[in-house]
Amino acid sequence: MNSWAILSIVFIILILLPNLSIIFQFFSEPNENWAHIREYMLNTYIKNSLILVVAVGVLSAIVGSSLAWIISAYQFPLRNFFQWGLILPLAIPPYIGAYTYHGIINYTGVIQTTLRNQFGVTVDQQYFDIMNMPGTIFIFVIFLFPYVFTITKAFLARQSTSLIENARLLGSNPWKIYFKIVLPLARTSIVAGVSLVILEVLNDYGVVKYYGIQTFTTAIFQTWFGLGDLASAIKLSGTLMLIILGLLIAERVLRGRKRFSFTTTKVKLLKPVQLKGVSKWVAFSYATTVFAVAFIIPFIQLIYWATLTYEQFFSEDLLSVIGNTIMVALIAATLITIMAIVISNFSRLHRGLTAKLFPKVTILGYSIPGAVIAVGIVTLFIGIDKFMYQNTLVSSYVLSTSIFMLVFAYVVRYLAVAYNSIESGFERIGTSFTEASRILGQNITKSFFKVDLKLIRGAIFGGFILAFIDILKELPLTLILRPFNFETLATNAFQYASNEMIHEAAVPSILIIIISAIAIYFFHHVLERE
Repeated sequence: MNSWAILSIVFIILILLPNLSIIFQFFSEPNENWAHIREYMLNTYIKNSLILVVAVGVLSAIVGSSLAWIISAYQFPLRNFFQWGLILPLAIPPYIGAYTYHGIINYTGVIQTTLRNQFGVTVDQQYFDIMNMPGTIFIFVIFLFPYVFTITKAFLARQSTSLIENARLLGSNPWKIYFKIVLPLARTSIVAGVSLVILEVLNDYGVVKYYGIQTFTTAIFQTWFGLGDLASAIKLSGTLMLIILGLLIAERVLRGRKRFSFTTTKVKLLKPVQLKGVSKWVAFSYATTVFAVAFIIPFIQLIYWATLTYEQFFSEDLLSVIGNTIMVALIAATLITIMAIVISNFSRLHRGLTAKLFPKVTILGYSIPGAVIAVGIVTLFIGIDKFMYQNTLVSSYVLSTSIFMLVFAYVVRYLAVAYNSIESGFERIGTSFTEASRILGQNITKSFFKVDLKLIRGAIFGGFILAFIDILKELPLTLILRPFNFETLATNAFQYASNEMIHEAAVPSILIIIISAIAIYFFHHVLERE
C-alpha cells in the first residue's frame, strides 16, 4: 500500500468520525415527533426541496456554462474583467442577498419609493413580492451560478480546440458547436458545479427561513431548536443525505465510463475569437446584465446602508474580527485543498471499490446541515477530551474549546467544494501522462509533482478559492463551534440580519465581499501567468 492510499484512508476516517454517530442514530427507534413529521409534513419538504433543486440546478447550469463558454471562446469588451468578475457573486452570502433584494423591492425600498415619489405611481404589491418560491429560486441562481461558471471555465480554458476548429470548418454555427460539442465535453465540469449548487440549496437555512419556504433544512432546525428533538432532526438529515447520495450515484451510473482527456502532448489551448457587430454587444450585454444583477445592484445597496450605520460597527475591534476570519479561512482552505488532492489522485489511479467509494464520502459533510455536523463534532471532541482527561494526558478539556475544532468542522463541511474542482481537473488530463512518467521510472509521488501538478494548477487554485470564500461566509458551524469571544465577519453580519437590522449587517457583509474579491482577483491573475 503506497503513501497516497494510506493518507487517503486516514483522511476518509477523519471525515467519517463525526458522522458515524449521526448515521447510527438515524436507524434508532423513531419517536412520536418523527411519526407526525413523516405522515403529515415530509411530502411538503420533499416537494419544495425538489422544486428548488431542479429549478436552481437547471438555471444555474444554463447561466454558468453559457457564460463560461462565451468568456472562454470569444473576445468582446471587458472580457478580461468578466473572467474573474463573474465569480464575485459568490462573495455575497445568499441570506444577505435575500435580505438585500427584499429591501430593494419592498414597499419602502428604492424602486417603489422612486415610483411613488418621482412618478406618482403606486404598484400592486403582488408584482413586487419576492418572498416566495420564484423569488427563492432567483436568489439561489444569481448567487450560486459562479460554482458552475468557475469549474466549467477552468476546464474550457485548457481544452483542445481541434474539435471546435473542425466544427467551424464544417460550417457549424456557434449554437451547434455549443450544444453538440462544448456541452458534452464539459459535462463533467458542469455536473460538478451543479452538484455544489444543489448541495448549497439543500443546506441553506437563511434564505428559505426568511422567505418562508418549508424545506428539509428549515424542518431540521425547527425540529431541533423548536421542539428540542435532536433525534428527529438527525432522521431528517439522514433522509436528506440519502436523497443526495442517490442523486449523485445515479449521475455516475448514467455517465458510465465516459471520459474526456488529452490523447496527445500537443495540446492547443482554446483561443478566443474576436466578436464583431451585434454579436459583440449581445455577449457584452449578457455578461453585464448577469454581473449587475448578481453583484453590482446588491453591492451598491449594501454600500448605501453601510453609510447609515458604519459608526456602530467600526466601534468594535474590527482588526481582530477581520484577522479571525482570514486566519481560519486560510488554514481550513489549505488543509481542504491538500486532502482533496490526495483523495482525488488516489481515486483516479485506482479502479477498485475503495477508490469508487472515497469520492462519495467526501460529500457527506456537504450533504448534512452544518448545525447537525456541529453536534457530531462536539460529541467526538468531548469524547476525546474526556478520554485524555481520565487518563491524565491533559489537565482540562482542550480540544473541545479550541479553534482546532472549528477548523476541523470546516474541513469536514467543505471538502467537497475543492474536491469537485480538483477531480474535474484530474478527469481532464486522464492518466496517460502519469503512466508515461511511471514507464520512465518515476514513482507515483514524483510523477504527481513533476507532471500532474503542473497540469491541474488551475483546478487546484479554483478549488482553493471556492473553499476559501465559502468559509468566509460560513455561519452555523462558526456560531456553534467558535471558541468563547471569537467573532468572524459572518457571525457579525448574521447577528444583525437575524434581528432585522439589515442596515447594520451591511458593513461586515461588504468586508466579506472585499476580502473575497481580493482573493478572486489575486488567484485569477496567478492563473493568467501560468
